[in-house]
Amino acid sequence: MKQIKFFLWIVLCSTPLFLTSANSIAADKVKTSRFAFLIAETSFDPAKVSDLYSNIINETIFEAPLTYDFLARPAKLVPNTAVAMPEVTDNGKTYTFKFKPGIYFADDPVFKGVKRELTSNDYAYSLKRLYDPQLSSPWLWYVEGKIIGGDEAHANAKKTGKFDYDAPVAGIETPDKYTLRIRLKETDYNFIYIFGTVQTGAVAREVIEANAADPGAHPVGTGPYRLIEWKRSHKMVLEANPGYRTHFYEAEPGDDPQMQEIYRQMKGKKLPQIQRVEVSVIEESQPRWLAFLNGETDYANAPNEFSAFAFPGGKLAPNLARQGMRGQQFVEPDLVYTYFNMEHPVVGGYTAEKVALRRAIWLGYNLNEEINVIRNGGAIKAESPIPPGVAGYDPTFRNAFGEYNPAKANALLSMYGYIDRDGDGYRENPDGSKLVIEQSSDPSASTKQYDELWRKNMDAIGVKLVWNKAKWPELNKQSQLGKLVMWQQAWGADYPDAENFYQNLYGGNIGQSNRAKFKLPAFDKLYEQARLMPPSPERNKIYSEMARLVSVYAPWIPNVHRLRSDVIHPWVIGYVKHPILGAPWLYMDIDESKRPKH
Repeated sequence: MKQIKFFLWIVLCSTPLFLTSANSIAADKVKTSRFAFLIAETSFDPAKVSDLYSNIINETIFEAPLTYDFLARPAKLVPNTAVAMPEVTDNGKTYTFKFKPGIYFADDPVFKGVKRELTSNDYAYSLKRLYDPQLSSPWLWYVEGKIIGGDEAHANAKKTGKFDYDAPVAGIETPDKYTLRIRLKETDYNFIYIFGTVQTGAVAREVIEANAADPGAHPVGTGPYRLIEWKRSHKMVLEANPGYRTHFYEAEPGDDPQMQEIYRQMKGKKLPQIQRVEVSVIEESQPRWLAFLNGETDYANAPNEFSAFAFPGGKLAPNLARQGMRGQQFVEPDLVYTYFNMEHPVVGGYTAEKVALRRAIWLGYNLNEEINVIRNGGAIKAESPIPPGVAGYDPTFRNAFGEYNPAKANALLSMYGYIDRDGDGYRENPDGSKLVIEQSSDPSASTKQYDELWRKNMDAIGVKLVWNKAKWPELNKQSQLGKLVMWQQAWGADYPDAENFYQNLYGGNIGQSNRAKFKLPAFDKLYEQARLMPPSPERNKIYSEMARLVSVYAPWIPNVHRLRSDVIHPWVIGYVKHPILGAPWLYMDIDESKRPKH
C-alpha cells in the first residue's frame, strides 16, 4: 500500500502539467471555468431534487429572495432579488418581502419573444409547488405545518389528485406585483433561512407547465447562468445569462487577510465575469485529482487519498505552491452519518434489544481507522449531528457510544440475546432467526475501502453484512422511498442552524428528509419547542438534549465532519469555498494571462 502511494506521489510531482484534454489546449475565446463533480447530478427542478450536485447547478439558474454574503464569516444572509431583508412582524409570524423591479427570466420559447419579468406571484407559485403531492417534494418540511392554509391546500390536493395553484392559500399573499407576504401559524425565527435556499428560487409557471413531463430537464430562472448542454451523469455546460440584471461585486471580508485580498481583487466588478462553466462528472478520485493537476479543472477538493500529500502538516505542499497554486483547508459544516431504517424488522424499533443492536454496531465500528487510513486524516470525529460553525453546536458534548470498543459491543449483543447458536461465527437474532443486515454502497473504488472496513469490524462482533450495490443516484432514490436498511450519507448545511440537521430526525418529516424514519415523541417535542425560540443559550440546551437522545436511541451513527482541502490554480481569482453556497462561479474571475498556453 505504501509503495502504491509513493509511486502515485512521484507521478503527481513529476508529471508536467497541462498535457491532456484537447478541451484545454486552445486558448478560450471566453472566460471559462471547469470543475468536476464526484457524484452525478439527478435533475434540475428545485422543488424536487435534494442532492448536493444538482443543487449546485440550480443555484446558478434560480434565484431565491435572499442569498449569502460571499466573504462574510460566519455566514450572513443578504438580499438577493429582494430590495432589503424582509420585514418580520407579529412576533416572528409574518414575513414581508419587497422585490426589485426589472428582473427578468432567461429567454425561453414559451415566452414567445417577450421579456418575462420576475414578480411576487412567481415566488408564491414556487412555494406552493412544495405542497404539491404529485411532486413529493423532499423540501415539504420547509413549509409543512407552518404557513397558514398550506396544509389544507396539500390535503385537498391529496383528495382531488391535483393541486389547485389558482386557489388562494391564506398565508401566501401577493398584495402587489413586487410584494410577497408570508403569514405563519406560530412564531418561527428560523423561517427566514428557507428564503436563502434554491428550493425557494423562482420558477415561471408557464415554463413548468409547458415542460410538465420533465421540468427538471428544462430549467429556466432569473439567475446568472443558463444550462445550455446536459449529458446526464457526464457533463453540464452553463452559459452566462445575457439578460441577467446589473450586479456588481460587494462583500464584507471582515478581518481575514485572505478574504480581504479576494475583496480587493473583485470589488466593483460586474458579475458574472466568467461566461462559461463546464462541469464534468469524474467519480473516481485518482482521475479527478489528475485532471486538476493537468489543468483540466480550475480548482479541486483534494481526495482523501491525496490530501496528506497535498497538505503535509496542514500546509500546501511546496511543489504545488511553487506552481503558484493556493490552498484552503477548513472543517465543512456537514455531517457524514450512517442511518438505520427505524421501521425495518431487523435494525429498527425502540425496544431494548433493537437499541442494543444499533449501539453495538456503533461501538464495533472503528471510526479512527476510517479517519486515519481511508480518509488520510481528512475529517474529524463527529460527537453529535451538529457540525462546528453551525448555531447550536456544543463543543463539550460527547456521545455515550462513540468509542471503538468491540469487547463492549460483543458483551452488549450477548446480553440482549444476539448469540451465535449454530457456530458459524455469526450471531442469530434473539428469536433464533439469522441476523443479516443489508448495508448499501456505491461501486466506486474509494467506497470499497469503507465496505471492507465495515465487513471486518462487523465480522469481529459476529454481525453479518450483505451488500446492496448501486450507483449513488439510484441509492438516493431508494433512500427517498424508504427502501434502504443501512446507508452512509452526508448532509451539508442548507442554513447555519442546528434545526437544519435535526429536521432529518423529526417524526413529522418521515417520507421527506427523515430517511431513518425516526419517530420519538420526546425528540419531536424538543424539536418543536426549539423551533419557536430565537438563538439563545436556552435553545442550545435543548439542542444538546436532542443530541443525547440521538446517542441513546442510535437511529444515526454520526461518523465525521469532513475536512475540506481545496487547491486552486493561479489563474483563478476570487475562489473561496462558502460554508453554505455551493456554486462559486458568480463570484469568480479568470486571469487568462496566467492560464498556460498550449
